[in-house]
Amino acid sequence: MPNLIRLLSAAAGGYFLGTVPSADIASQLVTGGAADLRSSGSGNPGGTNARRVLGRGPGYAVVTADIAKGTAACAWGSRCAGDRGAHVAGVAAVIGHCYPPWTRFRGGKGVATSFGQCAYTFPAWAPIDFGVAMAVARIPLLKRPALVSVCVSSAAWLLASAVWWKRGLPNLWGPRPTVALPVANGATVLVILSRGVTMLQRREPDELAIPR
Repeated sequence: MPNLIRLLSAAAGGYFLGTVPSADIASQLVTGGAADLRSSGSGNPGGTNARRVLGRGPGYAVVTADIAKGTAACAWGSRCAGDRGAHVAGVAAVIGHCYPPWTRFRGGKGVATSFGQCAYTFPAWAPIDFGVAMAVARIPLLKRPALVSVCVSSAAWLLASAVWWKRGLPNLWGPRPTVALPVANGATVLVILSRGVTMLQRREPDELAIPR
């Protein structure tokens, strides 16, 4: 029971951190609330749309804050329940970012927040992840380069995490790879794909902030 309580605390804290509305805060600071990112530009409350509507500085600040949410959530989870807690909290942060209750569960796409999760729990792969996503997004003639980039980099991230677990490869400053790594990454990929499906259903514009 104590272990379960610690994991639940990790999940709850991670989810709460994920719901912090970075883009809305930036909009409030820059425009006094006059610009609503959910009804301006692409309608997505993320870094790319913030850069489009608010300017480059605020846009990059939102991306940085969203990455930090994922990393901070993992750090919280680690403090609560060790490595497993870090994985649980990282997934929870992405869920919170994509589906925050404060905005009727209409959040961002989870790309930057998931990269923060990767940077904490799978740092050995993070720079490769970034490179894969950027390379795919720049392939000519793709109709939806951001969506394709997300799908390819997510698949590579998940496959790499399974390889790292099976072979016990070094993970820089991250936790020792266990089965929890691919399981958590798989859960995060499913959350992001669910937002991708919603994006297609709503015919939202294609846009890329950072990998996954």
